[in-house]
Amino acid sequence: MFGSGVDTGHDNSGVSSPLLIPTRFVWRYGGRRVLLSGSFTRWSEHILLSPMEGCPTVFQVICSLTPGYHEYKFFVDGEWRHDEHQPFVSGNYGVVNTVFLAREPDVIPAIYTPETPGRSSMDVDNDPFFHLEAVPRISEADIDISRQRISVFLSTHTAYELLPESGKVIALDVNLPVKQAFHILYEQGIPVAPLWDFCKGQFVGVLSALDFILILRELGNHGSNLTEEELETHSISAWKEGKSHLNRQIDSSGRSYPRCLIHAGPYDSLKDVALKILQKKVATVPIIHSSSQDGSFPQLLHLASLSEILKCICRHFRHSSSSLPILQQPICSLPLGTWVPKIGESNGQSFAMLRLNAPLSSALSLLVQAEVSSIPIVDDNDSLLDIYCRSDITALAKDRAYAQIRLDEMSIHQALQLGQDASPYGFFNGQRCQMCLRSDPLHKVMERLANPGVRRLVIVEAGSKRVEGIVSLSDVFRFLLG
Repeated sequence: MFGSGVDTGHDNSGVSSPLLIPTRFVWRYGGRRVLLSGSFTRWSEHILLSPMEGCPTVFQVICSLTPGYHEYKFFVDGEWRHDEHQPFVSGNYGVVNTVFLAREPDVIPAIYTPETPGRSSMDVDNDPFFHLEAVPRISEADIDISRQRISVFLSTHTAYELLPESGKVIALDVNLPVKQAFHILYEQGIPVAPLWDFCKGQFVGVLSALDFILILRELGNHGSNLTEEELETHSISAWKEGKSHLNRQIDSSGRSYPRCLIHAGPYDSLKDVALKILQKKVATVPIIHSSSQDGSFPQLLHLASLSEILKCICRHFRHSSSSLPILQQPICSLPLGTWVPKIGESNGQSFAMLRLNAPLSSALSLLVQAEVSSIPIVDDNDSLLDIYCRSDITALAKDRAYAQIRLDEMSIHQALQLGQDASPYGFFNGQRCQMCLRSDPLHKVMERLANPGVRRLVIVEAGSKRVEGIVSLSDVFRFLLG
């Protein structure tokens, strides 16, 4: 699905630049390589189209054009072509298609899918020859209404509804050697596991991929007190105690105290569970139940995640989407996600990207210091090639690869190759990089993020796959919960 906002084009100098209208060009007649050229590129630049998801014979690209009359044609496998089903004329560049874009700054182009009845896939957004219903710009009042309805739904449903009918939940003994623990994470294909202390008779924390990153960085330091041999017998509890300064938090008076295990009960509201995940910056929250008043004999029922809660939202509002006006809005029109700063922006949030030949140590440092869960890997044109996630680090547990590498000598490319046969948690439908377009409506982004293992979508430019930003589960919930 596609829809897009209209850029009014104000720069930082306060001078108005021409209105730009995101415009879709679609070629549905197959080919191996399809390019676009037109009067808007002065016929000197060729723009690459990309295959449409699920339709390999259909190619598309979105370009920002000024209002007015434009001519264009396609370069398909080395041959100039035009679409006979669209308006065309004979011009200076042979037979060309034409389009007229009206100046309509107060509406957002209608959302379109290849299944839209009565409309060819070979078309352009805002094409006046097709009379589409426009999606009006959303008001702050409509945003507040949508947020309120979602908040009411989450407040009246509980974590109990997240429990699967069957399944397994893995917990680790806090006295396990860290080496063995990470082998378990790798073999079971899970990024995090709760820790059980038999002496205390309670769950005391979690072990995650971030711990493995910190351990590998510790091993890589020449002044490290933790050798690879010690890693063979070093227990989780010893590691956690040694890093106790990382597991402390500061209260309002400036005093520090140990972090408690973040958990929830089966009858806590979905809103409370979501807020715990957001506020404590954790990936999952263990759902723990105890039948006794003193909390003894706790049972680990489930590990709750934001994707599961988002799936509940999508399922509940699927047939009443009109009650949530924000669902039809393109994500570029909402305060959502982290975006690559535009040229000249000095107040934009920094956006981390790396090249394939960058050392693995750079990726791990960014994951820790920038407090992000993934980093886009791009080529020299900032086009998306892959993504490196925190959870990818457990691939080094295979065959004790961590003992044979130096983080500053192994490239990200080599690390990704090493993990190609690792357990594919964090993947969806066999794809590592889940992408979306800035013009995608919020409901489409939410439905994709609600799939198991998908924690973020990389926002790319149609055709070039140039990275424009990232939208994560946390971003969506911060926006929805206001």
